[in-house]
Amino acid sequence: MRMQTPEPQSFDRVLSSMCTEPHPAARDAAERFLATNPGDPGTYEAVADLEERAVGLLATVAEHPSPTEASGYVAGGGTEANLQAVRSARNRHPDADVNVVAPESVHFSVYKAAEVLDVDLRTVPTDDDHRADLAAVEAAVDEATALVVGVAGTTEYGRVDPIPELGRIAHDAGALLHVDAAWGGFLLPFTDHDWSFADAPVDTLTIDPHKCGRGVVPGGGLLARDPAAMDALAVETPYLESRSQATLNGTRSGAGVAGAVAAIEALWPDGYREAAERAAADADWLAGELTDRGYDVVEPDLPIVAFDISDSTFEALRADGWRLSRTGAGEARVVHMPHVTRESLRAFLTDLDRIRT
Repeated sequence: MRMQTPEPQSFDRVLSSMCTEPHPAARDAAERFLATNPGDPGTYEAVADLEERAVGLLATVAEHPSPTEASGYVAGGGTEANLQAVRSARNRHPDADVNVVAPESVHFSVYKAAEVLDVDLRTVPTDDDHRADLAAVEAAVDEATALVVGVAGTTEYGRVDPIPELGRIAHDAGALLHVDAAWGGFLLPFTDHDWSFADAPVDTLTIDPHKCGRGVVPGGGLLARDPAAMDALAVETPYLESRSQATLNGTRSGAGVAGAVAAIEALWPDGYREAAERAAADADWLAGELTDRGYDVVEPDLPIVAFDISDSTFEALRADGWRLSRTGAGEARVVHMPHVTRESLRAFLTDLDRIRT
């Protein structure tokens, strides 16, 4: 007897995820290119051309000085892109034993990268506003530092590290600068933050279409200022029509590539601006509502609202179907993704008020 395929989970009560519903155009494009393999560009020329377009579009969002000549590729997600940035920096450094310096707010994928690549990860404290402490970074770098990592949209609090200053510290030490804008990259162009290739001496940058870009999962992005960053990742592929490959995965689905192009072409810039402004307004509104109810709230910057909550209330909300997670310090966090609406936030507050009484 054939088992019935279950329906995917609804996003209606998902509040802590950094994934969201893809744009309809991205969904359609992904289906058309599902079986094509951008890992073999000599054979699958159409999706290879599409990936060049995707890189150029991502580079435009990230203000690369020459978007049409930018290097990079559509990765499986931020984890792969961050690992590849560490790998490229390690391979380009003259020393065999190198270290990477990052704030303690760095995404856990950088810990994975350090373990897989056998590099020393030096994490340093953040300041009182959850941003990288520059004095601590400066004290941690040395002649064996291959890479300094800054985060532009931390996963816990939505904070943006002082990227230009991190770039100065990195380059003064002979290291490279990587910016993890996996989540924040499609929000930051509509803020006053300095985070992009135009704002700082960024060498590599992670930006994920499958997050606020509304591409399909998986669809991350790795960008490089200089082609040498990708050259450092290349290995020979003698049995393919193309003779080298710089990506981590070999065979990849063209779905992420096509979905990224379709979403960005449909939404850049006005659609993304509208979504970013709505998310910021909703985050400020929720923070105010929670503050009025007596909760200790971490003031939002990019649209993540973190607030103190008791274990019993947290578990009761989850039992009601709200998908919440906690920060390392224990606060509940609400990530204002495109599917999180003011209506859904009102419903969340209604349940929160009921549980507290």
